[in-house]
Amino acid sequence: EKYFPFISVLFSFILFSNLIGLIPYSFTVTSHLIVTFTLSLAVFIGVNIICIKRYKFHMLSLFIPANTSFGLALLLVPIEFVSYIFKPISLGVRLFANLMAGHTLLKVIVGFAWSMLLLEDFLSFAHVFPLLVLVILMGLELAVALIQAYVFTILTCIYLNDSINLH
Repeated sequence: EKYFPFISVLFSFILFSNLIGLIPYSFTVTSHLIVTFTLSLAVFIGVNIICIKRYKFHMLSLFIPANTSFGLALLLVPIEFVSYIFKPISLGVRLFANLMAGHTLLKVIVGFAWSMLLLEDFLSFAHVFPLLVLVILMGLELAVALIQAYVFTILTCIYLNDSINLH
């Protein structure tokens, strides 16, 4: 409720950036690694600021699961710390990789269809098949654009919930 405006703006920005990228000859902001890393790092820093502001040094209990013995804690704390540090990296790479893969696939299919259209024999009529595949892939890319915005937002909400409630 308190963070809803931030979450809704984040979802809208990612969704519209993804959808604008589906328009031919347009620029997809979220298919660049620096943009997705910046978004995920901003979320990560914001979540940490909220957690530190709320719990101070008790925030470090995020790295020690409840009812853990000292010997097991020596093993689990580094693992939890590394997984915590890699949260923004995985958040950014997930968005980047899924969008980049889809856009690359669309460009390859368009190039293939264009090459078949330029043939001057009977095979030039076969370019209809790659165009049909392209229409199907555009529908799939539309779904991926929506799903990736949803996944990024849901993971942001999960990270925010972890920082507010400490497990």
